Amino acid sequence: MVGKRRTLLWQIQVIALTLSILFCFSLADENDDFVFDPDTTQQFNVGVAKPRRFLLYGVNRGEGFNLSRDVYLRIANLVKILIKDGHEDWTLVLPPWGPLYHWKSQDLKRSQIPWSVFFEIQSLNLYVPVMEFEDFIAENSPIIDEVLYLQRYSEGWNHGKFEEKIDERECIDAPMYKRVKKDLYNGWFWGFEEVRAIGFRCISAQGFVGVIIPVLQSNYSSARSVLLDRAETLLHSRYGDEEYWKARRSMQFAKHLRQIGDEFRHQYLDSDDQKDKTSMLDDWRKVQTKHGQAVGGPYVAVHLRRQDFLYGHKVDVPSLNRTAEQIQPILDKYKVKKLFVATDAPVEEFEELKFYLPGAVRYVPSDDVLAKYGDGGVAIIDQWICAHAK
Repeated sequence: MVGKRRTLLWQIQVIALTLSILFCFSLADENDDFVFDPDTTQQFNVGVAKPRRFLLYGVNRGEGFNLSRDVYLRIANLVKILIKDGHEDWTLVLPPWGPLYHWKSQDLKRSQIPWSVFFEIQSLNLYVPVMEFEDFIAENSPIIDEVLYLQRYSEGWNHGKFEEKIDERECIDAPMYKRVKKDLYNGWFWGFEEVRAIGFRCISAQGFVGVIIPVLQSNYSSARSVLLDRAETLLHSRYGDEEYWKARRSMQFAKHLRQIGDEFRHQYLDSDDQKDKTSMLDDWRKVQTKHGQAVGGPYVAVHLRRQDFLYGHKVDVPSLNRTAEQIQPILDKYKVKKLFVATDAPVEEFEELKFYLPGAVRYVPSDDVLAKYGDGGVAIIDQWICAHAK
């Protein structure tokens, strides 16, 4: 019985193959002389593939997390413009994180941290093509074609008037890049010692991110990879408009950090997305909400800085007792007792605050969470919990 089935199946396959061959010959029948004539060249309408280029960027070492995130928005908007112009196929290479001043845990990894630790790469890719720096090295090589070190104009504004301009100039400050061979430069490169650059130039730039476009498309059009260092020099070109917010919305915090924050909300703050009406889709492009639609969790959130900010602003920062006196009316206004505090305060100071505000809680990471995601990840968990407060 099995043998008969196999024979029948084989017969069906032979018939199907024969019919497909006859069908192909029938299509070519009218033009068979053209198709099989060895002296005839057939032409196909095939578009020219755009060369894939890579735009890297860096910010001044020592700058904080929020400025670095803001500079990403500027460069993402720039890449969007470059792609929209249709000249090249650009991919934005994400600079590794760290070390940052506010990441105090010296026993943890504080540099060469990929973006996937903090953000959803898939979500970023919904706005512009992005890739991690280590993936760039693996796909290409540890060689960057051009480093454009952005700087101010030494003479400042002409007659106090702001105007957009850009020029290749002598370096004003001693750059962090040194020639190590005839055609190779060494530099910080986020601590990746094998990375080198073929070209290096100082560029005085004054204006919005678009001022760099002619430079990328003309002066360095042959460079497959270009690093814009000190990218904070370039100003927002789309600040507050639709494209700005698209780029901003694409910066979704990593799901593993959001889940930790959600678990804390549920356990300690009686808060979840369904009750708080704060549910979000993974694809930010499909989210349609109305202002005021979210209710928020039954708690108030406060960011209380008690270390470097306190030392630098002693006169302006209130005591913990006075801080509690300012927070209590807000709790009363929203008729809640629970208070989430995102803070760098020592344990004893937080306990003092709890004496005045018994409903106060803070997120304390486990050793495992701290080892996996570092101080930066913990700060994002704090932000996520704060963002869901009433």
